[in-house]
Amino acid sequence: AIRPAEIAGFHAMCETYRLMPKPTIVELAGRVGGGGSELAMSCDMRFGAIGKTTINQMEVPLGILPGGTGTQRLPRLVGRNRAMEIILGGVDIDSQTAESWGYLNRAIAPEDLSQFVSELAYRIASFPPTAVALAKESVNNADTLPLREGMLEEQYLFQQLLRTDEAKPSMERFLEIGGQTRSGEKRMGDLATEISTT
Repeated sequence: AIRPAEIAGFHAMCETYRLMPKPTIVELAGRVGGGGSELAMSCDMRFGAIGKTTINQMEVPLGILPGGTGTQRLPRLVGRNRAMEIILGGVDIDSQTAESWGYLNRAIAPEDLSQFVSELAYRIASFPPTAVALAKESVNNADTLPLREGMLEEQYLFQQLLRTDEAKPSMERFLEIGGQTRSGEKRMGDLATEISTT
């Protein structure tokens, strides 16, 4: 075997999903394992169906290992010990366990899953795209930068956004509809939707 010097092939594709400026959301309504699981782990958010979604990494029982980013991404999502259970044990993990361990953002009733994921995707798509892209970039920086440098980069990106044509009208609308009032604080999620639809 030759030790690669650069990320290529499947690894590069997975990194493309992780690093692209648009959010990537995965809806899992059945079994996912191997490369499909590794691709899902590379995306920003994963949602599964209660009683239907099952996650596994079956490579070790086959005499190999998860070679498409799985040994690197899974411990970052669920922790080292749980990743060992999934990878070395070749076990199936149900959706509710996957949610509590951090593999899934949420486990949702199967009949509600598609609507939930669609509504979330449309909600995010309604927000200023530069803010979405730079927020994603800043969160991704937490994986690669030490805390101090990450905070400095976050501060820089925040200052960049303050100067965009997208931010000023959104912030003005936030104040107009009571965003900095006591009643506004109690309904921030609704206010975010109101701002994006006006």
